[in-house]
Amino acid sequence: MRRADRLFQIVQLIRGRRLTTAAFLARRLEVSQRTVYRDVADLQLQGVPITGEAGVGYRLGAGFELPPLMFTHDEARALVASVRMAQAWQDPVLAQASQVALGKILSVLPASARTAAQSMAIYAPPMGLEPAVQATLQTLREAAQVRRCVLFAYTDAAQAESQRRVWPLGCFYWASVWTLAAWCEERQAFRNFRLDRMRAVRCLDSPAEHFSDEPGRTLADYLRQAAPAGTQAQLTGGS
Repeated sequence: MRRADRLFQIVQLIRGRRLTTAAFLARRLEVSQRTVYRDVADLQLQGVPITGEAGVGYRLGAGFELPPLMFTHDEARALVASVRMAQAWQDPVLAQASQVALGKILSVLPASARTAAQSMAIYAPPMGLEPAVQATLQTLREAAQVRRCVLFAYTDAAQAESQRRVWPLGCFYWASVWTLAAWCEERQAFRNFRLDRMRAVRCLDSPAEHFSDEPGRTLADYLRQAAPAGTQAQLTGGS
């Protein structure tokens, strides 16, 4: 990688995170930490408002803008392909937002990159989620974002029926199935639920139904507990 490209990548990586360590940058760029320290110092001398220090981490000052987007033809094609595939498996609100965001990106690309992206020969016909599952996905996604408890009826793999009240933590996509990772108040443990087995999903709106991160009940705790070898089987079942 040319040094100019590496400096650009450093700014991009720091801009995309709250705090970025030199160790993280070194791993991503496949260089030594000493090289990262030297590159960051050079960027600071050139006027890039990077704050922080070695051993702690770096931030980018507010209001800093990079030059116009610089995507390669392959990067532009990847954006178009990703949006086309994601739209078939997202809820309607996210699908529409994805299309709008992609349009904004394409509008500022050089003509050659825009043409290459729009001619991408990968398509995703609208044969994805059922409308009911789309609506459930939107409800759960929004509830997880605002930390609201959710109530729903559930049918598990053994056809057992139950009523669940959960803390929604995150939605996971498995090829053709969406699942919800949640803290289940009934089981007092993490549980996974297939969205296509949920019914009458309702986000509870009163102030008392708000949940906050508690040690042992967060998404990070859930991910630590998920066994890598059995994660997919675990997430697509529900209990």
